Amino acid sequence: MGQSPFKRSDLGQDSQESSLCFTQGLELDGVTLSEVSTIETAPEVLKLPMMGIPIQAGFPSPSDDYVEQSLDLNQFMIAHPSATYFVRVVGDSMIEAHIQENDYLVVDRAIAPSHNAIVIAVVNGELTLKRLYRQGGLVELRAENPAYPAIRITGDMELVIWGVVSGIFRKV
Repeated sequence: MGQSPFKRSDLGQDSQESSLCFTQGLELDGVTLSEVSTIETAPEVLKLPMMGIPIQAGFPSPSDDYVEQSLDLNQFMIAHPSATYFVRVVGDSMIEAHIQENDYLVVDRAIAPSHNAIVIAVVNGELTLKRLYRQGGLVELRAENPAYPAIRITGDMELVIWGVVSGIFRKV
């Protein structure tokens, strides 16, 4: 099937952790995965203030003038730093899962792929981003866009899960 696009690199002189890098430009079924950033453990942690009140997305409500806590985005988004990488999405096969073009996905290789998880998978050497469907002996990778057919995994196919999508972020 060829060489894995992941490579391990040292993060620092004293660090025993490693990070994953992703090869740019792999495409299947309208989704191109590219621009994966290497996750490095920084000596400083950036914690930003987080308001302690819920924000109404409907009618406005009175607010309190205080900050309850701070939020470390690394801690919030990344459970397993040495097994996590980012990918930028190009394409529309997962739009009904609210994954849009130019979104960044947090992909965790330490999470076991389960039924209904959104995964980065390699099918017969080709990379794809899909929802994993497993029931009985049936295994499918399903798009979240009716324009794309499901990929039914049969006994003569090779399927490798490269990670489970654990988060998503985008600029507004």
